[in-house]
Amino acid sequence: MTRLVGTSGWQYKDWRGVLYPQGVPQRLWLETYAAEFGTVESNNAFYRLPSPESFAAWRDRTPDGFVMAVKASRYLTHIKRLADPEEPVRRLLDAAAALKDKLGPILLQLPPTLKADPAALDRCLACFPGSVRVAVEPRHDSWWTGETREILLGRGAALCWADRHSRPVTPLWRTAGWGYVRLHQGRAGVEYGDTALRTWAGRVREADWEDSYVYFNNDPGGAAVRNARRFATLG
Repeated sequence: MTRLVGTSGWQYKDWRGVLYPQGVPQRLWLETYAAEFGTVESNNAFYRLPSPESFAAWRDRTPDGFVMAVKASRYLTHIKRLADPEEPVRRLLDAAAALKDKLGPILLQLPPTLKADPAALDRCLACFPGSVRVAVEPRHDSWWTGETREILLGRGAALCWADRHSRPVTPLWRTAGWGYVRLHQGRAGVEYGDTALRTWAGRVREADWEDSYVYFNNDPGGAAVRNARRFATLG
């Protein structure tokens, strides 16, 4: 099993002194990040889709074997709310294709106000070629049905296992041969304690995925960096 551990984004000024030494300029932060972690989730794509040239530059600046997951644009998930997905998905894939072999999964994080619409989800997932891995993070409880699970299974999409306050906020469904985990916030503050990290390492191990992608989204104060470092040491 290949387990890749990283953070959601890398451009955080308060990571200076935690991950980025004082003398390293911001233009070299990605290189510094990639020297320690083998993957990153590009969450800035959610706010503004980077150009193919930006994706190509990130590809060139990272070492062989590095993987970049890409959070889909909020235009698709939050503005269109999965309606008419063909053009937004095509635009996303056309840009992200510049990553070539470093392109990891595409994350569809749905807005918390979007109630279950299995047909819309199925239509959206159908827009992605089979060669592209897609993870879905619903955030409304109405999605937790057998129909949703069957659509994910049928499309080979992974249900994103999400955590907040050191507890799962999604069912732990195994809907693909690979897995995607997002850890948003620990129980007492931003950072995760060691017990929670060990518990999540055990869940990932027991899922027996071919590949797993684990991202810490608790970026304030460098908590994500410390937690990702620790998680990477847990078997």
